[in-house]
Order: sequence, then structure tokens, then C-alpha cells
Amino acid sequence: MKASNHFKNTIKAYLDQRAETDVLFLLQYSKPEKNIDDCITYIFNEVKKSGCNGFADDEIYNMAVHFYDKDNIEIGMPMSNAHVVVNHFVELTEEEKEQARQDAIQKAQDEAYRKMTQPVKKTKKIALTPQLDATHSISM
Repeated sequence: MKASNHFKNTIKAYLDQRAETDVLFLLQYSKPEKNIDDCITYIFNEVKKSGCNGFADDEIYNMAVHFYDKDNIEIGMPMSNAHVVVNHFVELTEEEKEQARQDAIQKAQDEAYRKMTQPVKKTKKIALTPQLDATHSISM
């Protein structure tokens, strides 16, 4: 699987910053046989093996560092159907915000109208059987 540029850039930025502040990591990070694409493939395969659906940022960053720290690491096969959600903030323009607001209002109005125009379901009445009391006796 080809990672999104945002995911790849996020991991690379973290690794670059770590290499600037950690000389021992810089030595591992600069190995010519290691590259960011293999690192991403390794992360995807580790996530898949774990069976978990969500990870903290630090867990993913630790996988990336681990990839560079180990010399003989099993990268795994590239994935063709992996889905990655990256935490990032998207800034909407004022026009986009207004359009989203209008869409939400319209959706709420449509839902309210649909509920008002649905036929009311009638509940079935259950007939109760009369109880015998002391004044009604059965003779034999």
C-alpha cells in the first residue's frame, strides 16, 4: 500500500526531529539500507498483526524508531488495502463553514418532516378474560 503523503510526512518529521536531538538515533536513522517507505510498510504490518484498530501517536512513532533501531527486522509485505486515519486539523473557509451549517439545517428539517409525515402505528388492544369472583360460583 502506498501511504498517504500526510502520514508519511508526519512520521518522517518526527524521525527527523528525533535524529536532531538524539545522536545515537541519528546513527541508526542514517543507515543507507533503511528508508521511509519500508518503515511505513513495517508499521502497517505491525498494526495488522496487533489486531487493534486504534493507536496513540507515540505507539506509532515507537514502531518507526524500532524499525530504524533493529538491523535484521522483518518488514513484511506491502499492503494493498490498508486504511489509515491521521490526526490532523482541516481549516475550513468561511464559505465552507456556512455551507456545512446550511446542509446540517436542511438535514434536520428533512428528518423532522419525515417523522411528522410517517403514519402512526396503532397498538393492538388485548381483550382481558373476565375473572370469576366469589359471587359467581360454579355448581356441579
